[in-house]
Amino acid sequence: MHPLLSYAFRPFFLLAGIQAVLAMLLWAPALHGWSWPGAPVLGADWHAHAMLAGFAGAVVAGFVLTAVANWTGRPPVSGGLLAALVLAWLLGRLAMLLAGTLPPALVLVADLLFPAGLAALVTREILAAGNRRNYPVCLMLGAWTLLVLGFHLDRTGLLPGARWPALLLMTHLLLLLITLIAGRIVPNFTANWLRQHRPDITPPSGHRWVELVILPLALATAISDLNAPSATLTGLLALLLAALHALRLAGWRGLATRTEPLLLVLHAAYAALALGYLLLALSALAPAFPRSSALHLLTVGAISGMILAMMTRVTPGHTGRPLTAGPATMLAYTLLAAAALTRTVSPLAAGLAQPLLDLSSALWIAAFLVFLFAYAPALLLPRQPAKG
Repeated sequence: MHPLLSYAFRPFFLLAGIQAVLAMLLWAPALHGWSWPGAPVLGADWHAHAMLAGFAGAVVAGFVLTAVANWTGRPPVSGGLLAALVLAWLLGRLAMLLAGTLPPALVLVADLLFPAGLAALVTREILAAGNRRNYPVCLMLGAWTLLVLGFHLDRTGLLPGARWPALLLMTHLLLLLITLIAGRIVPNFTANWLRQHRPDITPPSGHRWVELVILPLALATAISDLNAPSATLTGLLALLLAALHALRLAGWRGLATRTEPLLLVLHAAYAALALGYLLLALSALAPAFPRSSALHLLTVGAISGMILAMMTRVTPGHTGRPLTAGPATMLAYTLLAAAALTRTVSPLAAGLAQPLLDLSSALWIAAFLVFLFAYAPALLLPRQPAKG
């Protein structure tokens, strides 16, 4: 078996990096009126779908399928089954690239194969192991599949008006997944590092009541944001959620990890989550504040920041490479942070909005080109043997 098909993170992290670059290379010129033969009508919905269902979907597959083996003690999904899922992802991306010339029903089927297959595989593994703690992950992936379906049912005319609600809920679903998974791994990774390198600092602590209410509150905020994005209730829910994320983050001792970039970047991405909800609250309570700034801090800053942080940690950890952030990794972090900042402020800079959008696109592309340059060899080559 080729190393690429030995673990799901290998092909899907590689494809996610490629998708991040190619999708933005197509979208940035589209903002200036250019498109390619066979392209769909290039609205913001195509861009959002490419980033959510394509880029983020690949990372979710790579991370969750790799983690499931640890959660359940079962062998990792690999070989032919993994190859079939990779082909399903590729088929969906091709169908969306040519959606302007293909029947909408055909695009629907092609794009639905991947999320449906991923949900089925993860559910099979978790149920077979009786791993009840991770049943919510099964539910989230099932919901993700239904949202991809809803997006396409709008395009086919069977469910008019479903496209944007589906994309918004996909964004909130990723935020829920980050809230769930980061709440486990960030304090755990931090505690392990502090015990080894800073025993003088108390390991991360938390508030049990925060852990009990933060996911339900995030779900309530998503529902309110979907139904009434400018309502006072939405603003208050998002404000409370931002406060809980900040309280959670404060207990994780993030500043103590400032000498370890692989850890610090996880805390930074989670900080963007709290700040993003704060801006979402501001956009609801003060409608003059651009909602786009909040959504892009949540997507580029929090979601993509957490994605890059996890890909640069999981890849060396599972391929026998040193678990350190070299110059290329630090550069990728910096470029992505700059992309998030410029995209967030662009709606606030009236005369500079388009130049800032173009700059943000260039920074994004550069960040993931650096990631591919630095990590493609580890993803493609065999695991390095342990040094004795």
